[in-house]
Amino acid sequence: MARVFPGTPGAASGLARKRRKIDDGRREAIVVQLREIILSEGFARTTSDELSARLQCSKSTLYAIASSKHHLVATVLKHFFREAAENVEKEVAAIEDPAARISTYLAAVGTQMRRMSSTCYQDMLEDDATREIYVINSAAAARRVRELVHQGVDAGHFRPVHAEFVAEAVGLLIEGIQNGELLDRTGLSNGDAFMELSDLVVTALTNQPGQQAT
Repeated sequence: MARVFPGTPGAASGLARKRRKIDDGRREAIVVQLREIILSEGFARTTSDELSARLQCSKSTLYAIASSKHHLVATVLKHFFREAAENVEKEVAAIEDPAARISTYLAAVGTQMRRMSSTCYQDMLEDDATREIYVINSAAAARRVRELVHQGVDAGHFRPVHAEFVAEAVGLLIEGIQNGELLDRTGLSNGDAFMELSDLVVTALTNQPGQQAT
């Protein structure tokens, strides 16, 4: 069952009608501060009052960013995933070797996800709206890996494999990480699971059948 955030949208509707305006710099600074709190501590048990006190700003300032705590958390997580995607792509852009591009991509995803505490990760999965944000971003990661696999196979850098099968298998593994099933079975964190996936995919693409990884 999805959790209900303290400070529901209905409670904030009056504030939403008379939301104050803040400049872009102030908005960005607050979102970054909120991001660090939420990634570190989660959000299900934190109220808007507590957040405004910690940020030393009024609740009306928070509601200038989003109309309720529920929407505020969604805004912060979207900001995190957008920044994470940009950071990952910056790392990949400097890599030419196809195998290194895939391993760098997945390892970079793991590094970004390590910024999120297990508490935040669990809170995110237990709420419908925030889980959807994660699902969308996980699907984007799977599509990106599929693209990198196809590029490497088509260019002849990987051993002959069924590229779409490998890509689909990676997508299923990412889905298993995303829904928590693989994490529960292995005891790995989200970030560590992506690191392991990186090694697995590159080994599968670069080793000949029966060849042991070195």
